Amino acid sequence: MTLLEEDTRTWTERAAGLTPRAGIYIDGAFRDARSGQTFASVNPATEQVIVDVAAGDAADVDDAVRSARAAFESGVWSRTAPGERKAIMLRLVALIGEHAHELALLDSLDMGKPVTEAYTIDVPGAAAVFSFYAEAIDKLYDEVAPTGPGDLALVRREPLGVIGAVVPWNFPLDLASWKLGPALAAGNSVVVKPAEQSPLSVLRLAELATEAGLPDGVLNVVPGDGPGAGAALGLHMDVDCLTFTGSTEVGKLFLQYAGRSNLKRVALECGGKSPNLVFADVDDLDAAADAACQAIFFNAGQVCSANSRLLVQREIHDELLERVVTRARALVPGDPLDPATRLGPLVSAEHADRVSDYINIGRGEATLVAGGERRGCYVEPAVFRDVAPSARIAREEVFGPVLAVLAFDTEAEAIMLANDSDYGLAASLWTSSLDRAHRVAPRLKVGTVSVNTVDALSPQTPFGGVRGSGFGRDLSLHALEQYTALKTTWIRFRDTP
Repeated sequence: MTLLEEDTRTWTERAAGLTPRAGIYIDGAFRDARSGQTFASVNPATEQVIVDVAAGDAADVDDAVRSARAAFESGVWSRTAPGERKAIMLRLVALIGEHAHELALLDSLDMGKPVTEAYTIDVPGAAAVFSFYAEAIDKLYDEVAPTGPGDLALVRREPLGVIGAVVPWNFPLDLASWKLGPALAAGNSVVVKPAEQSPLSVLRLAELATEAGLPDGVLNVVPGDGPGAGAALGLHMDVDCLTFTGSTEVGKLFLQYAGRSNLKRVALECGGKSPNLVFADVDDLDAAADAACQAIFFNAGQVCSANSRLLVQREIHDELLERVVTRARALVPGDPLDPATRLGPLVSAEHADRVSDYINIGRGEATLVAGGERRGCYVEPAVFRDVAPSARIAREEVFGPVLAVLAFDTEAEAIMLANDSDYGLAASLWTSSLDRAHRVAPRLKVGTVSVNTVDALSPQTPFGGVRGSGFGRDLSLHALEQYTALKTTWIRFRDTP
């Protein structure tokens, strides 16, 4: 039976049979928070509690870091032969595949993601990332630097030690893999703080990693809130690097935490307000319209690199807008456990309030031509036209299914509008002119430019931004640079008998 042949009842029955893990995972075992406190993991589709999760705080983070440090210093993972580390990570990849239904359901229930997308995109995506870094482990070489006679300079890339990873709620399993894949491949130990809105799949992943053979203490998970567990991880004196994906506001806090503690490395992938530039010479308006909707309405707009600004050359503005509006209106929010659903709820009632507030702000700034209505945690895809570059919905990260459409006349104006942002994560560019693509792409101040597509990425290419979108890169071999340090060993010897 294929996924599309399965019905809502099948997925609902699977969900009813789940028993999510809800403790803190330290040293290969689950335990309660030291404080005994818990918080509710809520299904946004039903607004019902799934399970009460242990609420970790500074004491639990300290326990997890101590476990991670002991594992690292023992060499049980950090000094294990590359081939052995590779084999264990590949076993984890296999286990992710074997538990794909379970992992997809955990993310769907926890944050409202359509189960079809969780099963066909997120879970395979996480497995692909772990597979990429597993295969890279025994193919990375150190260096011999050029020296004069009688000297030998060896340059090695060594693991940093204990990595703190704070991951967001929009792609709970997938984005955790972006951090864990390279950090573990390099030989580090890791303490993960998943988002309090969606901790369940990461907790299960840690358990599967132990089953795959990852030594106890190498991967620890401390669920909890930002001011408690998150800040404790950022301020911890024995964490060597903190990697974070989330808002720019919180990213700035982690920079402060590093300065107030041990000057730990910080790698930030923060917010975005990505532009999607469509020029009049585009070959296929329907393809551009399909992609424009996918770029902002996928995952209910809860994507850091979402193309939330659609910049359209005036000659085709109305024609493209009509196509986009038609497609937006056809996206009806539905039950995430229905395999036909393509638009689920927002992650929480609190976040739905925030997105609805922006839609109301937009009503006073521009013309709402589609959607915007709210029911519980569900928000209809909203499309605004006549948006001024200074409008808040054109400048601030809404992180929901809200599209701001702006018109431009010239290529120079399009570039100016695209770069008129505090962010710089990604951009898309639609044109049939190779000259224009080569001319415009280098002038867009972002980390990734997708030409005649949207939000292009893979484990093989680096992902990250500039300016308010942070620094550092996830994915690709370049991500290993964040979790390793170069060490030079200089040997002087007699070059003649």
